[in-house]
Amino acid sequence: MKIRYLKNKEINLKSWDNCISNSFNGILYAYSWYLDILSEGWEALVYDDYKIVMPLTKKTKKGFSYLSQPFFTQQLGVFSSEKLNAEIVENFYKSIPRKYLLIDINFNSFNKINFQNVEKNIRKTYLLDLIQDYECIKKNYSKNAKKNIKKANKYGITIRNSVVPNDLINLFKENVNLKEFKEKEYNNIRKLMSIARRKKIGMFYSAYTKENNLCGASFFISIRNRVFYLFTASSKEGREKSAMFSLIDNFIKSNSRKNLTLDFEGSNVEGIERFYRGFGSIPSYYTNVRKNKLPKFIKFFMKF
Repeated sequence: MKIRYLKNKEINLKSWDNCISNSFNGILYAYSWYLDILSEGWEALVYDDYKIVMPLTKKTKKGFSYLSQPFFTQQLGVFSSEKLNAEIVENFYKSIPRKYLLIDINFNSFNKINFQNVEKNIRKTYLLDLIQDYECIKKNYSKNAKKNIKKANKYGITIRNSVVPNDLINLFKENVNLKEFKEKEYNNIRKLMSIARRKKIGMFYSAYTKENNLCGASFFISIRNRVFYLFTASSKEGREKSAMFSLIDNFIKSNSRKNLTLDFEGSNVEGIERFYRGFGSIPSYYTNVRKNKLPKFIKFFMKF
């Protein structure tokens, strides 16, 4: 199969987005507007007039080009409006230009990875189908989740379906503040919030104490019948009063009986994973692929 490598300016964005929209495995992270924000200058592999595509989320460090998974893009890989099998996925992988000496990317859950000579790590997200009515969904909550929802109610936690974006970002900075997050990442999430609002696909929920203090907030994006739990934060008081249990429960109640799937986006932290499972969500698996062809002295002196 003849797969074309395209630089950013050579990509037909309309054809690209049509492919993602028509793909059986199309996902939020693969739309051009989303990639433009999170992976400036991204490139692409394209087959047969955009029937099958794969984004290349490139970076450069000390003159070396490499592919990595940008923040807020859980899984990418190969997307197709037609059939998709392990051989096609492998052909796309083998078409990645040789200039990328390090590859560290997540393929999507519909990409079967059979190729060898790479490091493969299975990762997971948690999905919750919202099509049933609220009472049916709630039956699958864990005892711990139900207990914490009651706890939040006891403390008078109230939930609203709005929040000022900067208030959510500041809440994150003050209470989470991941060291990997630089000002660039905060600017990117602001851009995502802004464009999601403009496209009317953004959803905001917030939790307040009895004293009307913001103690938790979340940003979701809803697209293609899937809602992504994209960015969230809670204060110390919010954690002590189980505010996020109440927030998610309220979100589920408000969006039950809709043809939607809530994607919690997964976590390697046991406590967070337990929180997601507590609402009856089930795991969905995808594969991280890593191959490092950097010269040995570069591997030794530089952290990639």
